[in-house]
Amino acid sequence: MIGAAVFRDLRLRAALLAALLLLGVAGAQYAYSKLMLGNQETQAIVLGGAEYASQTALGSVVQVSREDPYVRVQGLGHQLLLPIDQDPERAATDFNTVQLDTVRLKARTATLVNGEVYLPLDTLARGLGAQYQTGKFSVPLPALTNVASRAGKDTDRIVLDLSRDAAYGVNITGNTLTLTLKGVNANARTYATRGAFVPKFEVKPNNGNGLVSVPLGAGAGYRLFKVVRPGSVRLVLDVGPGLPRNVPLLIDTPRAPLIVLDPAPKGGGSVDLPLEVARATGKLLSDAGWQVKLTRSAAGRLPIAEREKLARQSQVFVTLSLGRFPGASRKGITLYQPTGDQDAQILNAYRNAPASSPLVRSAVGDGSETKRLSELLMGELGSRGLKAETQPVPRLYLPGEAPHAAFELELGWPQNAGDLANLITPQRTSKVSEALALSVATFLKARAANLTGSSQ
Repeated sequence: MIGAAVFRDLRLRAALLAALLLLGVAGAQYAYSKLMLGNQETQAIVLGGAEYASQTALGSVVQVSREDPYVRVQGLGHQLLLPIDQDPERAATDFNTVQLDTVRLKARTATLVNGEVYLPLDTLARGLGAQYQTGKFSVPLPALTNVASRAGKDTDRIVLDLSRDAAYGVNITGNTLTLTLKGVNANARTYATRGAFVPKFEVKPNNGNGLVSVPLGAGAGYRLFKVVRPGSVRLVLDVGPGLPRNVPLLIDTPRAPLIVLDPAPKGGGSVDLPLEVARATGKLLSDAGWQVKLTRSAAGRLPIAEREKLARQSQVFVTLSLGRFPGASRKGITLYQPTGDQDAQILNAYRNAPASSPLVRSAVGDGSETKRLSELLMGELGSRGLKAETQPVPRLYLPGEAPHAAFELELGWPQNAGDLANLITPQRTSKVSEALALSVATFLKARAANLTGSSQ
């Protein structure tokens, strides 16, 4: 009898263990597995024969943000967009469409398990250039892949291409600037240039880091910024007598242009026009390779603190809204430009900095950026037969938090019968979205050319 009782107890324990290791999720089953993520051991799951890791676990390697109905993965010089398929079995098939940088292809996609986002490791490895085999996910060490220089009239430029994003630091001792590329593989070499301000500079490895030593002439300063591109990261160092030696903290931020579209609540009516225009504009820009974030989805609007943060990180910030005053006789499209000092005092301080500080100008633009983008948009709308007007306003909260081009675009007035008839047509939405996307892309390309051509 004792043996039978022990046998029954063992069977019960085995059944309980199986229940813990093999769970049902919306008709699908998964099992836990161990995963070496970099140098750390964490827990993953096996779903439909594929290994998945949670958003929390992957946070140590890349930045993962849930932006329903998809997940955005940023890191290692790449940006991935994976739809969230709430059916785990379907998510684990390779019939799904994902976007890896600017390429769309069929691959496994993200899903939800017990309310948490899980991402397929094989898809991530493919998009991030990581090394993956079952139970082990690792990213290659960053490397300095190319070094170039360019002589200019007022400054000389050094361009450093990295295989992926890496931390860096700057130290000035005497008249030598040392740029430390942390954890970056670099080959020892001395580079000669044709520049008047940096005739030569040296690259060498040191304790697992890459060191770039640049001589600074008497009175010379520098500016350093980062350009993140699909599959690579570029550090650009300008040296010249007109540049400051002390770099404001604000400049040490990712320089990849961020476009933020802020669709305001739709208010009354059945058509959510601000969201429709934001989605259509965002798709056009994303398909062209630009980085776009929306502050609202069908699931709801981001908290104000997150919208403020996005505004402060943006190079273009556009609020999309509808006229709301009951009984108003107004109609048509109106572009509201913020004027004068803004609520964000730090922006006012930077904008009032001396004109001889080009580094500050690249971190915080003046009001002319908004004016240039507004003029481009007015032209694009007009070419599509859409009448629009501009109106200066002293205060716009979120656009006022943005350091570069920012405004509010009022799409029309649903209270006006003529406007309402136009607003609900797909043709109108398409025209506005195309005009906004093209003007933003044109503006950012011109801005990038001005920045990169500053040492010509």
